[in-house]
Amino acid sequence: MAGEKERKRSGMGIMMKEENKILVIIPAYNEAENIVRVVRQMMETAPQYDYLVVNDGSTDSTLKLCRRENFHYLDLPINMGIGGAVQAGYIYAYKNDYDIAVQMDGDGQHDIAYLDRLLQPLVQKEADVVIGSRFLEKEGFQSSASRRMGINILSLLIRITTGKKVMDVTSGYRAVNRMFIEIYSKDYPTDYPEPEAIVEAVMHLGVVKEVPVQMRAREGGISSITFKKSIYYMIKVTLAILVCRLSYGIRRGRREEVKEGAANDDTQ
Repeated sequence: MAGEKERKRSGMGIMMKEENKILVIIPAYNEAENIVRVVRQMMETAPQYDYLVVNDGSTDSTLKLCRRENFHYLDLPINMGIGGAVQAGYIYAYKNDYDIAVQMDGDGQHDIAYLDRLLQPLVQKEADVVIGSRFLEKEGFQSSASRRMGINILSLLIRITTGKKVMDVTSGYRAVNRMFIEIYSKDYPTDYPEPEAIVEAVMHLGVVKEVPVQMRAREGGISSITFKKSIYYMIKVTLAILVCRLSYGIRRGRREEVKEGAANDDTQ
């Protein structure tokens, strides 16, 4: 049974590879304890997809390990933060004509086994942005109670401001199509970007969909979000969501008009 599931997953991957050019973006800041394991697992489990490690000015041996292992990597000269690192990946994807880009953390929390599940709605043209959600089936690592409370508050705020219900608004395990590769390559939130990026997607009339995934606890290293930073995070992200929503005004245009506007921006 397990072998059959694996063959089906591999078959889907081959189909996607033939029809779509796919890049997995792996932002990494001081992930020396995790990055080799994460990339090797990516290469072994899903070799049909391209990947790019974005070293975000790490001060540990992350860059040295990427060089030693001959990984595909982009080295940022200074620490840009998670938003800057992810946007650098989107710029690379846009300039190299990828059809789909996937974000996957370099800390080992995101299970590559769910990658095809994340990609399927994009390949089948059912969505523009797909988010891997821990909370649809409530299996695997669910984060702490305090963080889940914060996530629920941000989820409610996004629903109030945009009308879109997304349960796992802070999930960094997500994939986007070519339209949003272009949008995010030009404009992506810098600090704690995931919830604000959802608002931006809805305001660009994108179809946002969640799919169930299981995540793991961090396998090594230390999370950059401390208790004090979590308080700052909630204040910062709440304000960012409100400002982002207000900056778009009332979006009631058709999807084609949004695309036409983006095309006009390119020609100017």
